[in-house]
Amino acid sequence: MLRERSAPMNWFNLVPTLSLALDPVLTQLDRLLDDDTLFQTVQADLACRFLRTLRAGRPSTPVEVIWRMRVVKHLNGWSDDATARWVSASLVWRQFCRVYVASVPEDTTLLRGATLIQPATRHHLLDHVVIRARSLKVTRGRKLRIEGTVVATPSHHPTDSTLLDHGVRVLGRTLAQARAILPQTPAVARAAWRDRTRRAKRQMQRIMEAADRMRPAYQRLLAMMQATVPHAQHVGAILNAQATPPGQQRAAALAHMMPLVCQVISQMTRRVLQGEVVPAAEQVVSLFAPQTAISRKGKPGRPTAFGRVIWLDAVEGGIVSQYTVLDGNPAEDAQLPPSLEQHRRVFKRPPRLLTGDRGVHSAAKSGRPRRTASSTWCGPSPEPHRAHGSPPHSNAGSDGGGMGERALKGASAA
Repeated sequence: MLRERSAPMNWFNLVPTLSLALDPVLTQLDRLLDDDTLFQTVQADLACRFLRTLRAGRPSTPVEVIWRMRVVKHLNGWSDDATARWVSASLVWRQFCRVYVASVPEDTTLLRGATLIQPATRHHLLDHVVIRARSLKVTRGRKLRIEGTVVATPSHHPTDSTLLDHGVRVLGRTLAQARAILPQTPAVARAAWRDRTRRAKRQMQRIMEAADRMRPAYQRLLAMMQATVPHAQHVGAILNAQATPPGQQRAAALAHMMPLVCQVISQMTRRVLQGEVVPAAEQVVSLFAPQTAISRKGKPGRPTAFGRVIWLDAVEGGIVSQYTVLDGNPAEDAQLPPSLEQHRRVFKRPPRLLTGDRGVHSAAKSGRPRRTASSTWCGPSPEPHRAHGSPPHSNAGSDGGGMGERALKGASAA
């Protein structure tokens, strides 16, 4: 059963000798989070976890607690585990998050609540924050900075061997779960239930340990994957024929994973066995985050980044007015017209000052978007010719400007 709020109390009145109180920043933020529009929007998403979340089940962690602890997490740049520990140990954070004397929710509860909040809700909340900032004259929309940055996805550094090992492990685990549903099915051969996880892991370790034995180990690892795929397809078809919810769930998991595994097999065959250069747009770098893109940033410490490209629009006052998660690694100049349209929609006029990275310079100065005619461009000019072999400039990030991941945290907290 979904609970909205805990019984109100003043935690500081219980320990008056400590003279505890919220600092001015937290006091202003506390008033902002008391906005009923923000609260009702988040509650509507959390209420969709189960069919009868609002009416049945044990009492949940209050929506207000989850919402405020998510804000604290992004405000301080903590992980979910660190947020739970710090809020539990601090009287000030307990009062701010409205936990009071109750038990602090675990990190898994915070993560589960975050996954229930939909992207449309995040954009609606961000628009509401921008409207509040305009009403309080924190920003007037006279200056606009646009920038793309790559935010790493939670995945391992991609290699062909680890991708194949993950594919064998995931398919083997799903087949083991399907075996419990289909214990006496004569149409499934015994080889379909064979667990190849340990063999695949040994071959992956041999690839990492000795370069001279890489090709034979790759061939054996590829053979294990190719032997698992037909069995997984056959079991998936049998599970689809069943009307039981567990069978349909396992069949959906196999249907989701099979195209990714086949693409990994194809790209490994082309790269390792045939010596072909596979374009970045055709590669899968993670089975668990298939939307991860490959971005050449050209930085000495991290020349290649694996993640999602986030496009950020920021106005004066440190307010992120819009953020967009882009597909792949598109060119920056194509993002300028949508950013200007969004700015005109929110602030009813174009910005007086427009700034961004080199990738936006051509679109801002070429006259293609006529809406930039009333805006003054202030940013780096196109990059001069580089010496042969020097890394290219990034299409998805910036080394300067101070926005980057810090601005993304502000957008996510909003």
